[in-house]
Amino acid sequence: MAALNERMLIDGELAAAAGGRTFANLNPATEEVIGQVPEAEVTDLERAIHAARRAFDTTDWSTNVELRSRCLVQLRDALRENVETLRSLYVAETGCPVGQTPGVALDAAIGYLDHYIGLLAGYEFEHPIPTKTIMGMPANRVIRREAVGVVAAITPWNYPFYLNICKVSAALAAGCTIVLKPAPDTPWSALVLGALAAEHTDIPPGVLNVVTTSDNEVAQVLATHPEVDAVTLTGSTATGRKVMAAASGTVKRVTLELGGKSAAVFLDDFPLELVAGPLAGAVCIHAGQGCTQLTRLLVPRARLDEAVDLAAAAMGQVQWGDPTDPANVMGPVINAAQRDRILGYYESAAKDGRVVVGGKPTDRFERGYFVEPTLITDVDPGATVAQEEIFGPALVVLPHDGDDDAVRIADGTMYGLSTAVFGVDQERAMGLARRFRTGTVSVNGAQWFDVESPFGGYKQSGLGREWGTEGLEDFLEVKTISFPPAR
Repeated sequence: MAALNERMLIDGELAAAAGGRTFANLNPATEEVIGQVPEAEVTDLERAIHAARRAFDTTDWSTNVELRSRCLVQLRDALRENVETLRSLYVAETGCPVGQTPGVALDAAIGYLDHYIGLLAGYEFEHPIPTKTIMGMPANRVIRREAVGVVAAITPWNYPFYLNICKVSAALAAGCTIVLKPAPDTPWSALVLGALAAEHTDIPPGVLNVVTTSDNEVAQVLATHPEVDAVTLTGSTATGRKVMAAASGTVKRVTLELGGKSAAVFLDDFPLELVAGPLAGAVCIHAGQGCTQLTRLLVPRARLDEAVDLAAAAMGQVQWGDPTDPANVMGPVINAAQRDRILGYYESAAKDGRVVVGGKPTDRFERGYFVEPTLITDVDPGATVAQEEIFGPALVVLPHDGDDDAVRIADGTMYGLSTAVFGVDQERAMGLARRFRTGTVSVNGAQWFDVESPFGGYKQSGLGREWGTEGLEDFLEVKTISFPPAR
């Protein structure tokens, strides 16, 4: 087990950092050091980038669809065979409750590789368009899609295994080569992926590289290096702005999946008691560390007190604590800085409005980065806790004065990632769904999260899309070739 998560993957070899340095991987539930991770230097990162560049330029990886498909199948199978090892490592480094790992966090994410395996079976990387006379000359034309090149993939700590799979599978399927740089808080989810790819697949050396570092200045090389053609990042909006600015010097393609402040909007004809409680409880899943979680509840003003009571009762029943206990739906947040950041928002909420449940540092555990499930109301829609992404188990309940006001409040942040709307009159609810400025909308609880559905945000929630056909095409360039018709 240890060998799977101790070394980086560079140019087909599992290796320590060139300088021999390491950094600690901490368990957020216990604050204990659970392992040491290679601390890459700039020379390590450059070696990985050069390897990716060479693999793209000198092998047939970018054009050999059969090889890419076979390697994705091998990777999927290796991950499935080692899923229990992955599970223990994942819970230890993320604090994600073990009961949630069969879903998107781990098991389901392995199965998501099937999406791109299936897509490769029938995707047309080249297709003709009709012959046409252009400037007096007949011309045949072919539209061709080709791999963008070397991709730098930068992933966060909240759902690290899923996000590594998301980016690596799309880039590999498109024919790109990759340097994956995981968050320093959750490096094992990437190192294991690299080790299994090296030992159990036919992926050529240099096609997939995994490099770990806790130094942001080292990591920034990925966004500025001239041999990197594209950057894909999942992270905060603030980080996305920095990466976008850094990549602009070489005009790299940038895909950004950033923050959210998603709203659940209740219309005046919908019975709150059906879902207000479950929505409040869902905010606490994985300690609220999900960008699409519905962290604002917008209800008709006359029903505000009812909504608050329902949400408070649900939050009071959330089971939280030790992530290795299958009964718990909420564990710790990822680190001390994040815990303190969330507590700062709780203090702000107490000043700007009313904290109904939670809102205080917890003395429930002697160690671990735990925070309380927290319910906030009586704040202005422009208040800090109603505008900024807390990324913790916090729900803000806000009143609205009708459909137009609900749309105004829901869209009244810098984010545009996701929205939900609930209404008995489904056509009315669908009308609002079409108005929201977000990348995904759920109507009456219908789920949109699926590998066939493109995912991404409007406004400062990001650029580009993941999954669907669009997720593949974000890693493809489009080329038009024109040639004379045969005589």
